[in-house]
Amino acid sequence: MKARSPIPYEEKWARKWLEERVFEVDPIPGAPKIFVCVPYSYQNAPLHVGHGFTYTRGDAYARFKRMQGYNVLFPWAWHWTGEAVAGTCERLKRGDEAVRRMLVEIDGVPEELLEKFTDPAFVTRYYTEENREVVKAMGFSVDWRREFYTTDLHPYYSRFIEWQYITLRNLGYVAKGRHPVVWCPRCESPTGDHDRLVGEGVSPEEYTLVYFKLDEYDAFLAAATLRPETIFGVTNIWINPKSEYVLIEADGRRLIVSRQA
Repeated sequence: MKARSPIPYEEKWARKWLEERVFEVDPIPGAPKIFVCVPYSYQNAPLHVGHGFTYTRGDAYARFKRMQGYNVLFPWAWHWTGEAVAGTCERLKRGDEAVRRMLVEIDGVPEELLEKFTDPAFVTRYYTEENREVVKAMGFSVDWRREFYTTDLHPYYSRFIEWQYITLRNLGYVAKGRHPVVWCPRCESPTGDHDRLVGEGVSPEEYTLVYFKLDEYDAFLAAATLRPETIFGVTNIWINPKSEYVLIEADGRRLIVSRQA
């Protein structure tokens, strides 16, 4: 039996679904309804196979619910927010050669467009235009009339997020307080996993301080440990001769700690 490539069939049906607008959905009074949306991808690069894997699961679920008789709303969204986008622009502004090579050699961005890639709004629009064609070629069952993106460049979505946040706060699900975060000294703000160029998976760790009294200085040497239960087996304390130590006051005690701490 002669092998047949599935590609022509994929292209045919993806095109036919778009032309006939079979996945556009309007309200149906009394019909069970469901809203499906997959986490939006950052628009600082082309989509990759991981996106295809994730979105295929969302598409399969949407199609399954249609077969069960639900009126399914499945829009498409793009993530225009965050350091993933802004970081690319900032590094290009600083002349980062690795970013320039990535954009030109891997992403296929024309050299003449690079000067515009210092503007986050241009970057997100560029990749959205490129990636939209990829999503359509995949044949996902999307209502493209409902396409949206984050940031205040999309006023309707921005207002929705404001309403959502205020509603959650009024219901008591949002609270203001103090807690450890991964801090970016350059941006002077907390930084999440997707915001960092390196260090994904790193999170704040809670240490226990053990105080050793130094009578000569009327102060305590503060030793940080992740295993306070082993303190009973301590036989010595190591001091790093290359570190700079300072005397501070904290929690009503005079403490000797490294300047970095």
